Amino acid sequence: MKTAISIFIRIFVVIFAFAGCSHDKVYTQNNQPGSEIDQKVNAFLKSKEYGWRDMNVPASDGKLLYDIIVKNNYKNAVEIGTSTGHSAIWIAWALSKTGGKLITIEIDERRYKEALLNFEKAGVAQYIDARLGDAHDLVPKLSGPIDFVFSDADKDWYVSYFKSIDPKLIVGGCYTSHNVREYDGRQYYEYVTGLPNYETTVDNRGGGMAISYKISAR
Repeated sequence: MKTAISIFIRIFVVIFAFAGCSHDKVYTQNNQPGSEIDQKVNAFLKSKEYGWRDMNVPASDGKLLYDIIVKNNYKNAVEIGTSTGHSAIWIAWALSKTGGKLITIEIDERRYKEALLNFEKAGVAQYIDARLGDAHDLVPKLSGPIDFVFSDADKDWYVSYFKSIDPKLIVGGCYTSHNVREYDGRQYYEYVTGLPNYETTVDNRGGGMAISYKISAR
């Protein structure tokens, strides 16, 4: 009798463990390469691999933005300068892993409409709040908290954008800026590297990306 009970208990434990493992596999699948959203975004990016124009970032910079967001579990992101959506797709893809959302701003209506179509095709539209308008007006009106920013609009306004968002960016947040090797971008770089409460490095694998982490409030 005891032997039969022992066998029954062992069988029950094995079945329970197997069921638990199966459940975990289904649960974590959405956060692993090969999930439905990963497949859709990958397929879309591959189809557009050589077709991005209109001042979009190279794929290496898109991957960099993705990695920063996922690594730091950022959820409240802002992009200044959508263009036709290449960088926003990478950002939104990362936010699909963290449970976040992106506000992205574009002034040009043609690019804005093309970006909306691209977001739908890539399967990331639900993670994006795309806004058509002048970032000079819209950025100061954004509410916080914000934990991630990608700035890729008019370089001579970079410092102004930064000053508008800085009070709303949480400590530990990251402010990234594209093309800092250009003249106006270099002016911004000199400004941000002079701030004692930010640590800034530059990634030169793509278009020259300044990566500034906010280490203290002041």
